[in-house]
Amino acid sequence: MDVKSAFLYGTIEEEVYVTQPLGFKDPDHLHKVYKVVKALYGLHQAPRAWYENLANYLLSNGFNRGKIDQTLFIKKQKGDILLVQVYVDDIIFGSTNKELCTGFEKLMKDKFQMSSMAEILKKFNYSDVKSASTLVDLEKPLVKDGDADDVDVYLYRSMIGSLMCLTTSRPNIMFVVCACARFQVTPKTSHLLAVKRIFRYLKGKPTLGLWYSRDSPFELVAYTDSDYAGATLDRKSTTRGCQFLGNMLISWKCKKQTVVATSTTEAEYVAAASCCGQVLWIQNQLLDYGYNFMNTVINIDNNSTICIIENPVQHSKTKHIEIRHHFIRDCNTKKLIQVVKIHTDLNVADLLTKGFDAGRFQYLVSSIGMLNP
Repeated sequence: MDVKSAFLYGTIEEEVYVTQPLGFKDPDHLHKVYKVVKALYGLHQAPRAWYENLANYLLSNGFNRGKIDQTLFIKKQKGDILLVQVYVDDIIFGSTNKELCTGFEKLMKDKFQMSSMAEILKKFNYSDVKSASTLVDLEKPLVKDGDADDVDVYLYRSMIGSLMCLTTSRPNIMFVVCACARFQVTPKTSHLLAVKRIFRYLKGKPTLGLWYSRDSPFELVAYTDSDYAGATLDRKSTTRGCQFLGNMLISWKCKKQTVVATSTTEAEYVAAASCCGQVLWIQNQLLDYGYNFMNTVINIDNNSTICIIENPVQHSKTKHIEIRHHFIRDCNTKKLIQVVKIHTDLNVADLLTKGFDAGRFQYLVSSIGMLNP
């Protein structure tokens, strides 16, 4: 769930004053300022005020805070448990009883203006993917007259926005959606055709989704990979990573790196550091549930990257890599993680890295636990 105008709900305890904004000036008191009572966007106190408001509301409705992570709220009721994780204005919740989830959604909507991700994803649950078809098969022309590459920018962005929401439950389209999203400023006909092809794939696979089995082993494992200079415009590499609890995919990432890597090793090293950061966050979250997953295995298909991680010595080949990426060496030394070399064919993070032929693509999709019910 997402809270609309979250920072406007909190109450400011400190004395904060703002000048009279344009359109709201008091003609009789032009020399005076406003004293802020409720939070405003841009104030340093706004995030804390919002969070305290939300926390007090949840605590008054029978929730308890997590022992380690104070953004986790737990409610137990007749043998069932409801878990609520808060990150600024985004809320993730789950329960052993669906009725508790329904009740929590109603509880939040009674107090705040909320939008639910489920409402967005329901558009794609129909057998013929009606919403996707509506986006593509509009009477309005997708390409303007006069220029073959003059695509309707607003429509293209709308299509990309819908697909980006869908990547939260469909990691199999993560790579291609992120690739198309890089051309939202000046999309061309070729980009539009690629997006339409994504929708056709979704229409043909309406029930394909992640499957979480009760029999899956409960062990934290991560995979990391990177393409080298995959972005054709600025030649930047792309970080890919995914984390599993046993056979269950719980987190994945596909993001272009901020700097231009000078070698495949550097690109893989930056990707590994990003994956390590996510692993540390998951480890910290699971401590609240009583699970200790120290020395988590991170699978890498690049030998040189592993050598850099396991040999924390300044070298001429690595001195240009930004310092913030080197924390992975410290994590490896402290046994928080363990880097393991695997063959490229076994690296399931490849699915988030590049395009494949149908056979390899289907193999990777099934390897991350995506099945048709």
